[in-house]
Amino acid sequence: MLRRRALLASPVLVAPALLAAPAIAQAPFPSRAITITVPFAAGGPTDIINRLVAEGMAQNLGQPVVVENVTGAGGTIAAQRVASARPDGHALLAHHIGHASTATLYRRLTYSVTDSFAPLGLVSDAAMTLVTKPDFPAADLAGLMAAIRAQGDTLNLAHSGLGAANHLCGMLLQHAAGTAMTPVVFRGSAPAITEVMAGRIDVFCDQATNTFAFLRDNRIKGYAVTTEARVPGLELPTTREAGFPTIDMSTWHGLYAPAGTPGEVQERLAVAIRAALKEPRLLTRFAEMVTTPASDTQATPAFHTRFLAAEVARWRPIITAANSYAD
Repeated sequence: MLRRRALLASPVLVAPALLAAPAIAQAPFPSRAITITVPFAAGGPTDIINRLVAEGMAQNLGQPVVVENVTGAGGTIAAQRVASARPDGHALLAHHIGHASTATLYRRLTYSVTDSFAPLGLVSDAAMTLVTKPDFPAADLAGLMAAIRAQGDTLNLAHSGLGAANHLCGMLLQHAAGTAMTPVVFRGSAPAITEVMAGRIDVFCDQATNTFAFLRDNRIKGYAVTTEARVPGLELPTTREAGFPTIDMSTWHGLYAPAGTPGEVQERLAVAIRAALKEPRLLTRFAEMVTTPASDTQATPAFHTRFLAAEVARWRPIITAANSYAD
């Protein structure tokens, strides 16, 4: 009896068994396929760019990286889906400059452009080109701007929907001219360029990715590129060189995880992005698309976070002055 009481009274014999529960090991990242949601249709520049990035990321991460196209509402449907996804790094959003403008264009968003996402890094950058129908009479950008100021809404201006890069460039052009043209909305750049070539659209501002071949073949008339550097293969000045430095923009793309994604997961994804941007196949295709891969500095969460905030702030007064909203 004494021996039994002593055993029951002593915690030393019981405690080790209770305290030595096995530690729960955290699964390595990534533990399954990663999905990149692209908010635009398959086959367009945003889709192609991010499929190339996905290929390189998959090689680096050792897991499949799948691209899913979720279109509609200027990219906000796709963005909402990722914003509400589990923040474990397996659900990502690919978006372009339109993600920054969404913060002002859509006044009743169900997510915050800057607070609902963890920016992972920029992936690419492409110049915009200012173009017109082939027989537009202006000889240079100064002449084009004078024509816009003089003729205003008797000229038409193409774009492919609110928040599209060509829509934003068009707003920037009109803001610089101080007058509005008549908008004509198309379902994508391709039909808009067709109408420019046919002479039924006066002015268009679109990615060099889409206009390069038509400019090279003199099927549309070019006036300038909107970036600091000229585009190799195009005999066009920059807007700065032509005397209009405020018409300065590019179509950039970046990748995002949901807010709350662990910092170490964000960094692992950023490493994979930077590795993908060095893949020979990607570099070849980007060059063919007249698109520049982001630098190692730009393809980081810190740089992308600052850059996105600056872009949101930059576009807010331009969109507000144009009184152009999606709702």
